[in-house]
Amino acid sequence: MNRPARALLPAAIVALGVLGISSVAHADLLGDLEAPFREALSSGSFGFALLLVFAAGLATSLTPCVYPMIVITVSVFGARQATSRLSGALLSTSFVLGIAALFTPLGIIAAMTGGVFGSALSSPWVLGGLALLFTALAASMFGAFDIALPPSLQNRLSQIGGVGHKGAFALGFVSGLIAAPCTGPVLAFLLAWIGTTGNVAFGGLALFVYALGLGLLFWVVGTFAVSLPKSGRWLEWVKSAFGTVMLVMALYYLRDLLPFDRPVERQTWLLLGGLGLLAVGLAAGAVHLSYHDSTTAVRVRKTAGVAMAVLGATAMLWWLEALPPGAKIAWMDDYDEARTLALDSGRPMLVDFGASWCAACGEMDRDTFSDPRVVARTVNIGFVPVRIDLSPGQDSPEKRAVLASYEQRGLPLVVLHDRDGEEAARVTSFMTADRFLQLMERVD
Repeated sequence: MNRPARALLPAAIVALGVLGISSVAHADLLGDLEAPFREALSSGSFGFALLLVFAAGLATSLTPCVYPMIVITVSVFGARQATSRLSGALLSTSFVLGIAALFTPLGIIAAMTGGVFGSALSSPWVLGGLALLFTALAASMFGAFDIALPPSLQNRLSQIGGVGHKGAFALGFVSGLIAAPCTGPVLAFLLAWIGTTGNVAFGGLALFVYALGLGLLFWVVGTFAVSLPKSGRWLEWVKSAFGTVMLVMALYYLRDLLPFDRPVERQTWLLLGGLGLLAVGLAAGAVHLSYHDSTTAVRVRKTAGVAMAVLGATAMLWWLEALPPGAKIAWMDDYDEARTLALDSGRPMLVDFGASWCAACGEMDRDTFSDPRVVARTVNIGFVPVRIDLSPGQDSPEKRAVLASYEQRGLPLVVLHDRDGEEAARVTSFMTADRFLQLMERVD
């Protein structure tokens, strides 16, 4: 790997991490079981989300816990001594599938418990705990301490496997455990992301794709018997980049507990300021400097660089989460008042249950309810729009009772009532503006 590539790699990881957080909602396209799979693919969001997951796996393979063991591991399961390229490819594939066998169930479990995870995210205590967790994970990435399995267990795991497809598969499975010091923080990040989607298919697929990214270099080395660049300081740069992303994630979970409000609409100064701070932070040493340096000035400079990079990346994330300027629906916030108004005036009602921790709710807000056609149709048809906000600090037993009256376990939930007050349509996952407009026309 040449010097320019090494310099650009950590910055790319930071950027991918920021985009990955903001694209949580895009993953909910798979949760819309009414939409055909082809529509999810054609939207582009599905592929982009999985591309980010794959990139996270590939970046994890460049960390000091994984990268140095690639050539040795490939030699253990026999791919480099295979009699043909096809044989090497099959052995390497078995190894990667072993990694996938470890990680894929984690994604399924995270998605299956997504509803519980989402409800828990309304608690400030849970949000604070997650922020502390990601801060601790970031500290481990920066070298404050190591997350590692007990040496005795590592030794026992390393003896599993052997030559052959079964041995390669078994070695791939345990290699994921041995690499826990560096895969753990990234997995915590991804599982928190998947938990907000609540979609089992996407959860399993996302962690399978992550395993493919993690195993890509193993597969290439085992199939083509190539030599990798030597380990070096650039591996520490990768860990610092991950640490920066973890701190951004910590601030992301604290966003509803901060003593100031985030911008509601996208503002240019926020984006430019975020880009500037991120660039200055990276230049100052957020990634390429090390806390292991004995010079106090270097450690102080790195700390300042990390702080600026985190603030800059957070500002960019807030810009991405903000609504496009202009069109907005004039939501009411009192359900009983809105229902009375709708019944008395013979108008349909649009009820939106949302929360800041609900990924699909955020995407509906940014992409569907902010669509000028949806806003105009709300006014033209005469909908009485009401939003029930279940975000931390806004949640209440009364609002939960309204949600329970619809017999809905979790979010998102959008309900359209006709002019007689009867439920006409229900949306329980992300829906595009075009499809939502069709539902609105039926109510009219």
